[in-house]
Formats: sequence, C-alpha cells, structure tokens
Amino acid sequence: MIEQRFDIPFVSGLALREKQIQQNYRPLIAVHKWFARRPGSLFRALLLSEFVDTPLRDAYYASHDLPGVCVADPFMGGGTPLMEANRVGCDVLGCDINPMSYWIVRQEIEHLDLQAYREAADALRRGLEDDVGRLYRTTCAVCGDANAHTKYFLWVKTISCGNCGRDVNLFPGYLLAEDRRHPKNVVVCPKCGDLSECGNRSKPGTCRTCGAVLQVEGPAKRGRCSCPHCATMNAFPQPDAGPPGHTLFAIEYHCPVCRPTHKGRFFKKPDQADMDRVTEAKHSCARMRLRYAPDDLIPPGDETDRLHRWGYRRYREMFNARQLLGLETICRRIAAVRDERIRNALATNLSDLLRYQNMLCRYDAMALKSLDIFSVHGFPVGLIQCESNLLGITHGSGDGNVGSGGWSNIVDKYARAKEYCASPFEFRHEGNRKTRVDIAGEWIGDSPNGRVGARSRGVAIICGNAAKARVVPRSLDAVFTDPPYFGNVQYAELMDFCYVWLRKLVDDHAAKGPFGAQTTRTPDEITGNASMGRGLDSFTAGLSSVFRTMVAGLKPGAPLAFTYHHNELSAYYPVVVALLDAGLVCSGTLPCPAEMGASIHISGTGSSIVDTVFVCRTTGTVPKRWIARDAADLARLVGEDLERLRFGGVQPTVGDARCLAFGHMARMAAWSLRTEWCADLAVTEKLAKVSGWMDCELGGAVGVLKHLNQDRVAEPAQQWLVLREKGEKYGARDRQVPF
Repeated sequence: MIEQRFDIPFVSGLALREKQIQQNYRPLIAVHKWFARRPGSLFRALLLSEFVDTPLRDAYYASHDLPGVCVADPFMGGGTPLMEANRVGCDVLGCDINPMSYWIVRQEIEHLDLQAYREAADALRRGLEDDVGRLYRTTCAVCGDANAHTKYFLWVKTISCGNCGRDVNLFPGYLLAEDRRHPKNVVVCPKCGDLSECGNRSKPGTCRTCGAVLQVEGPAKRGRCSCPHCATMNAFPQPDAGPPGHTLFAIEYHCPVCRPTHKGRFFKKPDQADMDRVTEAKHSCARMRLRYAPDDLIPPGDETDRLHRWGYRRYREMFNARQLLGLETICRRIAAVRDERIRNALATNLSDLLRYQNMLCRYDAMALKSLDIFSVHGFPVGLIQCESNLLGITHGSGDGNVGSGGWSNIVDKYARAKEYCASPFEFRHEGNRKTRVDIAGEWIGDSPNGRVGARSRGVAIICGNAAKARVVPRSLDAVFTDPPYFGNVQYAELMDFCYVWLRKLVDDHAAKGPFGAQTTRTPDEITGNASMGRGLDSFTAGLSSVFRTMVAGLKPGAPLAFTYHHNELSAYYPVVVALLDAGLVCSGTLPCPAEMGASIHISGTGSSIVDTVFVCRTTGTVPKRWIARDAADLARLVGEDLERLRFGGVQPTVGDARCLAFGHMARMAAWSLRTEWCADLAVTEKLAKVSGWMDCELGGAVGVLKHLNQDRVAEPAQQWLVLREKGEKYGARDRQVPF
C-alpha cells in the first residue's frame, strides 16, 4: 500500500530532476501544451506503491503489466496519471470538463502510424515552403546572401499621438540582446533604429550609423510615453482605439553560409526588402478568404479582461497578417488529409503551434529566444513582441532545429512523444552519473502498437463533468488525480485561444460533440473565478460532488489519491469538506516536488514548489503517530517531511513548509470531524465547521507555523543526510489505528 511503500526521498529526487527538464523525462507532454503538469515519476511511484509488493526502488525500474486493475482520473487535465496507469497495463477512465483536455489526452493515448505521420508532416512543410517560405527569408548583413532564414521578427507596439497623430513606438528599453549568449550587448538606436554592439550596458556609447548617444532605458514607463515628434505625453493602452499597432524594428536570422565562421548570433535592422515582405503578407492575407482563422469575440474573464484593456476584441486580432496567412494555409492543408488519425495529429500540431505564432509572444533578451504566450500562464501583453519563423529552420544535416516556435519544432517534439509511447524509459541517477533505463514490455496507447501477443487495455476518455459520470459501482481499484486548486490559473480562458482554431478543423470532418460550444468555459468548471461568480462555496460544492461520484465507483478500501498545494489555508477547507462529504479518511499525506522554482509564473513569488499528496480511503488503518495531538505535534510531522525531502536533494523553503503544514492540518481536520459530520448542511456551514476546528484545536495557520523550526528550512541537504543517514522507512514501524 502507498502509506507503507511510498519512498519520499527516492520519489522526491526523481520528481525534482524531472521538473527541471520535464520534456526529456516525459517526452509525451510535448503532444500539446497543458498547464502545471505534475511529475509522471510521482504517479508511477504511487501506482507501483499501491499495486506492486516489492520495494519501490526496485519496482520503479522494472517492467509491469497489471491486468484487471482499473484507475480513474476525474480531473485528467494533461493526462499524466492516466498515461502512467495505462503504461503499466491498467484500464483507465479519464474525465475532464474542458474539451481541450479531452482532445489532448486522446492524442496522447491514441496509437499513431509514426512513419505515415512524419511523411504527412514533412509534405505539409514542403507545401508551406512553396506557399509562404519567401516571407521568412532575409538578406544576410555579413555576406549578402539573400536566402538567409529569419528566426525571429521583433516588433514594438505603437499608439497614435493624441496631439500630432503620428506613431509613437512604445519602447520600454533599447537593449535587444544581452552579452550572455552573444559576444556583446546589442542596442537599438533611439534615433535611427540601427543596431549597435557594446561591451558595457551602463555606457553603451554612440550609434555606429548616426552617432546618436545610445541608451538602455526606453521612454515607455508606467503606462505613459512621450511622443518623439511633438513631446506630448501619451497614456497607454488605448482600448477605445482598438488593438495596438506594431512596428518591425529588428530581425534575428540564421545564415548557413556564415554560420561556420561567425561568432554569436545574427541581428539586423530590417531593410527595404524585409518591409516589402511585410506589405506582401498584408496584401496576400487581404486577398485570401479566411475560413479557419477565427473571428470569434473574446469573452470577458479574469484573464481575458487584460486583452480587452489593450483593445483586443476578437481572437483574430492577436495575429499579424503573415501569421494569419501561414496558419490559414496550414489549416487548409490539414483539412485535405484523409487519414483521420494523421489529420487529428496534424491539427493538434497546429493548435500547439499557435502559442508561438501570435503577437503576444515576447523575446527573451538573455536566452535569445521566443517566449510563448503561455510562459506565465496568462495573457501577458508586453511592449516588445516576437514573431517566430512559421516553418521552423532545420539544420542542414537534418538533425534538430535552429530557433523555436516553428512547424518543424512542433512536429519533431510530437514525433519524439509518440516514440516514447512505444518505448518508454526512465533515468537512473547514481551520484553524478545519469543512465537511461529502457523499460522493455511497457507501452502507452489504446492498442498494442503492433506487438504480437500484447494484451489490449480498456481506455475510456470522457469530455464532461466528472460528478455526472456513469461509473459502475465498486469497479475502480484507484483514483489518482491532480484536482483544480481554488483561485488557480483560468485554464478554460487560456485554452480558448487554441480551441477557437481547433474546433474549425474538427468540425470540418466530424460531428461537433465536445467541440460544439463556442468556448471551453462552463459554469460547472471547478475553479475560483470572479468574472463568473464562482467563489469558495462553488468550488467546495463542485469538488465534493466529484469526490462522492468517485467514491461510489471505488472498491472498499481502494485509494483516492490527489496532489494539492496552495499558499492560503482557506483553500484547504474545501478539500476537507469534500473528503468528509464523500466518507473518506485521509490515511496519509506525502510531500513531493511539483513545480520548478525557476518557472516564470512563480519565480520570486515565494510560492511553494512542493505538493501534498493526500492518500484517502473509506476504510483502512493509519499509523497512530500520524494522529497529531496538538499544533506542536503536527509541526513535528512537518519537520519529518522536510527532512525526508532533504534526503531526496530538495532544499525546502518557508513556503514549502507552510503548504505541508496546511496539508497535515487538513488531514487532521478530516480525521477529527468525521464521526459527527453532516453532509446535508449548507456549504457555508460546513466550511465554517472546518475553519472553526482548525482555529480552535490547532490555533489556525499561526498556531502550527510558530512551532516550526524556521532554521531547518534553510539548512543544507548534506548536513541532514549525515545526521539522518539511517532514518527509518516512512510509516513502517508505527502501530496502526483502524477506521
């Protein structure tokens, strides 16, 4: 069982490494963008801890086939728990209310003829080269070759001056590239727009062309920018004027002729031919009757209101003419593909490509690459936008790509993902040595992938509210999931950006089904959302309803395990209510890394990167020493969790300690309130009972946190390895209390 066999240090080490470069450890996630995917290694460990009666460190690298085991995930999102369960031979039942989740998981688990897919994707790229390839060429500023490939077009937002009516470029700064991945800093001249290089950003010198004094700071600050023509101070954004304009001011390109001898990257100011290509794209797009580029209105929302503040009213307005022309061309070619699975795979590629092919992508001046629109899990509207080469640039040898955000990049990642399905692997770490371990006999898919004698597996993927799913009573051996966190990222609002394109391709060939609605948003979605009037009560009721449905389908004593973390204690109250309403007891809380500390959307926020894994059952046992008597006793358990994380190489932060404490508090609240719980009370009353118990019995968040040794959070991992080298196994020696 999980509570006895789960190895916190071992799994923490695996999960921490995986989250640094998740696509290398779990290539399957490259099928399509989804948000906040939990480590596949965590769910593999949970599955094996529950169903395999050998030490986890041995079982993890062995091949497994678990016939007759059925695993469900009611909040499947990107599908990680389902893929891990399917991989070890389980039958799976997945459900999500978001059609994009449904589509992504289907594409992940569907068997695909990889050779036929590659041929179709390559043929599409060749056709795309004929159609629009000329629009992504430029003349090399070094050798004069007119067939250099543009990697990135860099644009600055513009507004019209309220006084003179001329365009005002909203430069927040003139530093184009830092001297980290390029020999020198690259600075845009504020007067003539030419590019100059300098070694000292604080003293950039003068422009090589016009002699003007160079500067790093730009004129656009705090929503105001002075007009360079008449000195009038203008406010921005200007939503009543519609979407902002853009001016092309720089290009990063790739010249295969110069590349062998050139040091650093290739940058240039756009020449007249580059500007003529912009004009050509506008004229070509205007002549083309767009059938697939969506003209849907952008609905109001917690995230989309930011777009409205910048004057964006329709999704189509978030793309420039060259992007619309190229994306429409891709859609038309995809729609002509006859094989349904190949067509669906290519449509998925198009949908994923969108996050790099829009006018909200930004350019990373340090890493010198495009940042996709979802890099911060929102709709960031910057002042400098990056347009990537739509086709992608392949090395002459055919090995890999130059730059990011192109069709060839997306296709290569998708192909590697499907190769992983046929031959999954893990990595073993011994000191500084990293070894790939192929897990022969395991595979991911809805069919045996041509393997002779391989056993078929049950796969059921549902688009709908899991609370209303028809689950056969006592048919499930486990539920593993990553539920929504109250007040989290508004996935539906973000995924609409891809959905409005994808649904047109789907509707070309199939009944509408999950893609019948104009949006992925629904009142039944379980998130906090101010614009839709969904607060803590709504979140609690939704979570409780889903848990009750899943428990009705679980076999007696089977686990319902889920990950959770939040920086506010109040966000744990709904979890406790849902457990109690469903008749579940939390038989264990386990810590595991879930995020990467350097992730753009959480970096510097003090947020935790560690999840609490709640392991819950309707009947079973719990170690007596896990039943905390008071706040100090509970703090002791948190300290032990932190210590085991250190064994795995994790350096816990204060935020991590806080979230783990909240997890233990939720577990104890569910344990203590279960005997007198009344599920028929109003949601507000139930939340008040949970809150009151935590305040009265544990002194609330402050009552527990004051007992934590804050010094331990900052101590180095090696010191604890020495002190606790022979630490006992988690939960192994404790007397058990039945429930």
